[in-house]
This record gives sequence, structure tokens and C-alpha cells, in this order.
Amino acid sequence: MKHIAKKKFGQNFLIDQGIIQALINAIHPQSQDCMVEIGPGLGAMTQPLLKHLKHLHVVEIDRDIILWMQGFYPADSLTIHNADVLKFDFACLCPRIRVVGNLPYNISSPILFKLLENTAQIIDMHFMLQKEVVERMVASPSTAAYGRLSVMLQYRLQMDYLVTVPPESFDPAPKVESAFVRCVPYAKLPFPATDEALFAKVVTAAFGQRRKTLRNTLKGLLDDAGFSALGIDPQLRAENLGVAAFVAISNYLAGPH
Repeated sequence: MKHIAKKKFGQNFLIDQGIIQALINAIHPQSQDCMVEIGPGLGAMTQPLLKHLKHLHVVEIDRDIILWMQGFYPADSLTIHNADVLKFDFACLCPRIRVVGNLPYNISSPILFKLLENTAQIIDMHFMLQKEVVERMVASPSTAAYGRLSVMLQYRLQMDYLVTVPPESFDPAPKVESAFVRCVPYAKLPFPATDEALFAKVVTAAFGQRRKTLRNTLKGLLDDAGFSALGIDPQLRAENLGVAAFVAISNYLAGPH
């Protein structure tokens, strides 16, 4: 199919066959998997996935691509969901799902946060993303890439940076390097927050002005007595704290003290 990439949908189609095969090997699809692909595009990953799967769900917003898919793929092997992924109900598919996709880079973070709502149902996720975003996802504390995204995703997910993908692997070529990442939800959270909304509020506030100290960014939430009780230096910055420390702060604020 000849298709002009639409900028409004953030379309960059993967064309490097060597990279595609490496990604399929990393995903390791099994015939009975209930798998959903976000943004299948022109089928770079869809077609090789279908060689291994009995059935595949795809979420696609571009009606031109959907029209092509309806004529190209057998209806019994592919279910097409014409939907905005940010509004799609993943819970309607199967009790346990695997998620893959070459995500639109302009809305990748909102997609990741939406999927966090469904981690009890998700076995694993494999995504192509902007390299800078993947570096932020897997970053360690006290590094430049570490931030709110790192903490919020690492709270629920184990993540592995799998492979760097150059711009020329796509058509049209994006202006940035890409990377493929594996995300596996924890079966049991290593550091459970008593109040997850409060945990998110603390993380957001702490990174709101990342060059300022925690004493300043958490002012109104945590006082000096709280910092002392938790054994956290208020002169540190948000980037210096790991997930466990942010959970400790939110649990302290949530509980009687």
C-alpha cells in the first residue's frame, strides 16, 4: 500500500527488516497469546506477528489504513479497533493481554500512563519509542534523565532497554533516534503506596521545579519533622530519591503520625 504518513498521527513506518526481526524475536509471540498492537500502520510488525499468532487485536485511528487492512488481512485473524488509543478500553479484550507497538512519539507518555491503569491485566509490553523517552523510563536516580516519568513507571514496571533503532530504519525518517523497550508489570509491588493518588501528587510536586531542594518543592506537604522522621535530607533534590523514598514520603503523609 502507498500511504502518505500523516503528521497529525505521528506516523513513521518501520521498514528495516533486520530490526523488525530482532523486535519480533524480543517479543517472542506464542500462538495462543492475546496480543494487541497499538498503531499497526502498514503492517511492519503486524504481518510477522501474525505468522506466530492465531489472532491479533490492533488499535488504529487512521481510517485510510483501516480500509486497507480490511482488504489485506483475513478477518478471522485480525480484529481492528478503530479508536483513539487514549480512549480505548483495553479491559474489553481478554483477562490477560500482551501489548506491542511503534507508539506515536507525540503522545507516547500519555499512552504509557493510560496503560498503567491496566497493569493487573497486562502480561508485558514491548514498545518502540523515542530513544530519549526510553532513557528516561529506565534511568537511575541522580542521573540527568531521571524524573517524574522514571519514578511513576518504575513504581509499577520492570523495564529493559533492548535496542537502539536509527532514523533510517523508518519512512519517513524521524529527526531522532528510537529505542525498543520491554515493560513487565510487577506481580507484587516492591514498594506499595497506601494512597497512590497521594504518591503521584508527591512525585509531581517534587519534580515540579527539579533544580530546587525537596524542602522547597514539598513545602506545604512535608515539614522538617517529617524529613527527620523519614531520615531524608531536605537539601536533596527530587532526582536524588529512588521509588522507595517517594513511597515512604507518601505513606508517611497518608498515615497517622
